[in-house]
Amino acid sequence: MGVTTDPDAAVEARLGENRVFPVSESFAAQANVGPEAYTEAAADPVAFWERAARRLDWAQAWHTAHTWSPPVEGPDGLSVPQAEWFAGGRLNAAVNCVDRHVDAGRGDKVALFFEGEPGDREAVTYADLRRRVSQAANGLTALGIEPGDRVVVYLPVLVETIVIALACARIGAVHSLVFGGFSAEAVRFRLEDTGAKLLVTTDGQHRRGRPTEVKSAADDAARDLPRLEHVLVVRRTGHDVPWTVGRDVWWHDAIDTQPDEHAAEAFDAEHPLFIIYTSGTTGKPKGLVHTTGGYLTHASWAHWAHFDAKPDDVHWCTADLAWVTAHTYEIYGPLSNGLTQVIYEGTPDAPHRERHLEIIERYGVSVYYTAPTLIRTFMTWFGEELPAGHDLSSVRLLGTVGEAINPEAWVWFRRCFGRESTPVVDTWWQSETGAAMIAPLPGATALKPGSATVPLPGIDVAVVDEHGAPVAPGRSGTLVARGPWPGMARTVWGDPHRYRDSYWAAYAGHGEHGGYYVAGDGATVDEDGYIWLLGRLDDVVNVSGHRLSTIEIESSLVAHPAVGEAGVAGVADPITGQAVAAFVTEGARGAADHTDLRRRVTTDIGPVAKPKHIVGVPELPKTRSGKILRRLLAQLWQGDTLGDTTSLQNPWAVDGVREAVRRVRSDHGGAAGVRHDQPAPPREKETT
Repeated sequence: MGVTTDPDAAVEARLGENRVFPVSESFAAQANVGPEAYTEAAADPVAFWERAARRLDWAQAWHTAHTWSPPVEGPDGLSVPQAEWFAGGRLNAAVNCVDRHVDAGRGDKVALFFEGEPGDREAVTYADLRRRVSQAANGLTALGIEPGDRVVVYLPVLVETIVIALACARIGAVHSLVFGGFSAEAVRFRLEDTGAKLLVTTDGQHRRGRPTEVKSAADDAARDLPRLEHVLVVRRTGHDVPWTVGRDVWWHDAIDTQPDEHAAEAFDAEHPLFIIYTSGTTGKPKGLVHTTGGYLTHASWAHWAHFDAKPDDVHWCTADLAWVTAHTYEIYGPLSNGLTQVIYEGTPDAPHRERHLEIIERYGVSVYYTAPTLIRTFMTWFGEELPAGHDLSSVRLLGTVGEAINPEAWVWFRRCFGRESTPVVDTWWQSETGAAMIAPLPGATALKPGSATVPLPGIDVAVVDEHGAPVAPGRSGTLVARGPWPGMARTVWGDPHRYRDSYWAAYAGHGEHGGYYVAGDGATVDEDGYIWLLGRLDDVVNVSGHRLSTIEIESSLVAHPAVGEAGVAGVADPITGQAVAAFVTEGARGAADHTDLRRRVTTDIGPVAKPKHIVGVPELPKTRSGKILRRLLAQLWQGDTLGDTTSLQNPWAVDGVREAVRRVRSDHGGAAGVRHDQPAPPREKETT
């Protein structure tokens, strides 16, 4: 059984986008990967990934490149799928990211340019990084951390965050990074779920222009956990913090005093490298387990290929280090390829809105990888032209990640940041996939604004119907991976049956590999085979039987110059079942006329997609990865009890949306579809 059983329930894909940006001949001439990679990978995907794996240093070669046990129906029900890559091979991820570059004579090359939000800066060479990772590895061992032990890291974007992650990899411990803005509740769940022996945190962090104390939240998370032995604390802000003698240790005492040499051990290719948790917006967070050999192969090759990584690049991935994007494109991918990177502690508007432009110019950033939500924010801040006085000529490639980017934001990004010439590499992937699955090769793939284009070589991704058959061009369906790949999560920590049921059960038995991985996203395919993401399968609006993509309606709204960002949700309607509710922020040209917005959507998509309700809001609630929480918008409109909001990066946005909804209700004397029998809960009872 597939994801849907109703052949008429497909999301209707209506918004047209016909612009195509061909591959630049000059870029193609110097590109790391050309069109032949698609042919080579299609001929023998496993051999292709073996060649990719040989880009790494292995202490012991593998004897079996790949085995796969698909989900099979048996007497005890559906079996748990199991993948293995590079069996018998042994390697060390930290050695591949640090030591081998130093040993090759590149120790003086800068690995990290750190920029703190207050303006403090540090350049860390690969030789420096090896010394610091070695000290941290020795310090972890002294604290009793052994291979296989779990370490939860609750830190902002600091050099120490990367150091401790690599130190865990060096000694075979399993790290789990947590966003420094998460609540004590969220951290505690991860400590309990992993059975962590060590929590790494800080006295405080700089966020939005002010230092905030953090240690108290870490203490709340760590209280009365018998498996937790120590809390390791980085001094960042100088806050006077509570202290538990015997449990708490300062980084400068436990790490900085250690010897700066460490003999690294090689680990099995399937040895767990890290656990990363899903955001929790759809139930209890899942701890996804990524292993060393397959993940590092996929991460390193994908970074080198779709970002066309060059030895002299200065790479900046703007994600928080706890997000999977940063694991792959801020730690393991760029460092395995020996690049120089920028890491920035703070927010884009601290102390002013041109901070990112200054950082690009200061360090000569050549590859800039960020989220569509930030690009749309820049559009509202800067309008059609970036502020004068900033030289972004170092940028040669742009990238986007986190959610589908609307075409107008894509074109604006290329024009204003990329001088109308740089490729924009739009990437689709997930915490579950480990690295990019759908993305253009900038030297081989023509670009279409709003489309992540086609699957990377070695990746078999398709859009299928409820029977598992590929959909026809223009039809929508479920995005699936039809075969295993090296970077895939191997299981859910402590719950393999949830892994099976969440990702593999819907299409068990399909295809030549005996099962499809279900991404949870809807998509459509055009005549050229390009994939267009339509959002989560539940991010649809069903108006009088027409299932409409929220992404497409949002793209139409954001194309209006007076709209900065748009979030669309389906809300209850007594006549049509659901109605389109659009929540919009003000653009660079001021507030939009709602009649104009409805007219635009009608023109772009059709009358059925026209928003019935339009609410102007100061800010949209988003997850830390930049995804708009459309479910939350619908709940706020309908007066429902709010679901899980622990993953919000901007919890204050909830109050702004609630007040805007209240005004709309007041202005119109109540709105169709609003549940007046269940008022919004009092603020003090929310978890935001």
